[in-house]
Amino acid sequence: MQHITSYFEEVAKISQLIDKSAINRIVQQLLELRSRKGRLFFLGVGGSAANASHAVNDFRKLCGIEAYSPVDNVSELTARTNDEGWNTVFSEYLKVSRFNQNDAIFILSVGGGDKNKNISVNLVTAVDLAIQCNAKVIGIVGRSQGYTVKFGHDVIVVPNVNDSLVTPHSEAFQSVIWHCLVSHPDLQVKDTKW
Repeated sequence: MQHITSYFEEVAKISQLIDKSAINRIVQQLLELRSRKGRLFFLGVGGSAANASHAVNDFRKLCGIEAYSPVDNVSELTARTNDEGWNTVFSEYLKVSRFNQNDAIFILSVGGGDKNKNISVNLVTAVDLAIQCNAKVIGIVGRSQGYTVKFGHDVIVVPNVNDSLVTPHSEAFQSVIWHCLVSHPDLQVKDTKW
């Protein structure tokens, strides 16, 4: 029972500490992206990949934003991993998609990538490509030291209230935050069924 009580106390604390002005800046970025008819590419690995897939649905259906994720095409993802290596699976997908300055990447990650530690280098190469293309880098991450925070434009860091639970809190709050975004009255253009 102690774990359950502590866990939900931490969830409440994160909710209080989250940078609401950063969320508002992302709302503005997304409004600008939609008005210039840009595309939004969600990138994530592990649990964040599943979140990326879900987020694509919500942004397309509820906000009328053209959104995609390379993790939704398992055949291409695994072929690229097999033939070209894991580090470039996202950047090569973006290149074929003619990713450009009108578009944005939206990174969902616990750490945000770290080239020196060889962690989520596929996110690092995608951020580098976005910078080269003068495209925006948006993100929700759980660590302030990662590549996405260092080089992104508007990145929310989920407050760390317990080092041993950074991953579950980060991935859970990715969902909380993107649901806040897609239900924002300035972004949402279609009502939910329920």
